[in-house]
Amino acid sequence: MKNHIIFDMDGVIIDSEPEYQKRIKIFMERNGFTITDELSFQICGSNRKDTYELFRENVPGFDMSYEKYYQGRDQVNADYPLDLRAIVNEDIYPLMEKLKANGFKIGMASSSPREKVLNNLGDLGLVDYFEIIVSGMEFKHSKPDPEIYIYTMKKMGVKPKDCYVVEDSTFGLQAAERAGAIVICKKDDRFGYDQSGADYYIDRLAEIEDICLGK
Repeated sequence: MKNHIIFDMDGVIIDSEPEYQKRIKIFMERNGFTITDELSFQICGSNRKDTYELFRENVPGFDMSYEKYYQGRDQVNADYPLDLRAIVNEDIYPLMEKLKANGFKIGMASSSPREKVLNNLGDLGLVDYFEIIVSGMEFKHSKPDPEIYIYTMKKMGVKPKDCYVVEDSTFGLQAAERAGAIVICKKDDRFGYDQSGADYYIDRLAEIEDICLGK
């Protein structure tokens, strides 16, 4: 029975990527570096560890320690906190209610640090909808590696062929597809994503009801 669904956080539940792009550029400028939009877009959907390695490989002179990098990113986020209510996808609230009412088990698999995911979901009043919340920071490899989705589906007790995954970024979609899940793509043409290969494409989260509940 197809009654399991896993959501990504950033770009799906909250429209956070434009804000993250701004904060990454602020962080780099504070440390004397500049990055192109092309390089900035390459990190969409990846975690901090992979972003750090990408900068080390592609930004001349970028040799700071990971600890300094992590602390600096935290400081920028503290100086420019997200207004979550302004960027939440309002469709998520009625959708969660309908999924729960129809017996769906709901998971979260985000590349972001676990504490950040929990805080965001808590601030938005969404924590209690999720059976399991998983952070990509808990794994050796992040998206597009399918490990996070394979793990989450296993913990939820569902076979990939019976589980929907909602993603938007290149890395996230590739991870979900490689894990064997039924992939629902939230369309977004702002960051040069490769969104090919999904099973379903949606403009709004409200469309998930039609896909999952057949209405």
